[in-house]
Amino acid sequence: MGVYEEPVAQLIDELGRLPGIGPKSAQRIAFHLLKVPADDARRLARAIEEVKERIGWCRRCFNLAAGEYCAICTDPRRDPHLLCVVEEPRDLVAIERTREFRGRYHVLGGAISPIEGIGPEQLHVGELVARVRDEEVSEVILATNPNTEGEVTAMYLARLLEGRAVRVTRLASGLPVGGDLEYADEVTLGRALEARRLVEP
Repeated sequence: MGVYEEPVAQLIDELGRLPGIGPKSAQRIAFHLLKVPADDARRLARAIEEVKERIGWCRRCFNLAAGEYCAICTDPRRDPHLLCVVEEPRDLVAIERTREFRGRYHVLGGAISPIEGIGPEQLHVGELVARVRDEEVSEVILATNPNTEGEVTAMYLARLLEGRAVRVTRLASGLPVGGDLEYADEVTLGRALEARRLVEP
């Protein structure tokens, strides 16, 4: 017989599958949920169900969207000639917090990582090239994470876009190497965005 009743063990197991949640954290969250009023737990369950039912991917940039297109792609105030390429929607959120960027985005859905079996074919690279070709983009800002996978992805994209009538830049230094954009503070990220540089393939 297990230590926990079956529903509790199942909850701990499911929570433990979440990124960044180890066995002890899963256990702590499960016991917290058991202590809160039933209405609070139901509200959390409804929020999870609703986000799975109502949220998908933007058809143009692959950001999170409640309809066909995300709020940024449908905002007429955004500069369509500036395209910032990020790995994940959370990176887009980090850049938006700086209030320094008024263009549009393209979310790759990850970074090139041969060890994990992720190549350009698994990312939204073809769609990026099509957007640069079709949307009169004048500058592509490569805002992949400043780690090995992010640098490899940025260099691959720079080579891919070479020879096209588009300026390719990279976020300036100041971001910690090996870190993730979502953990950078607004000031550091804002300065990096302002001081972006040309990428030489």
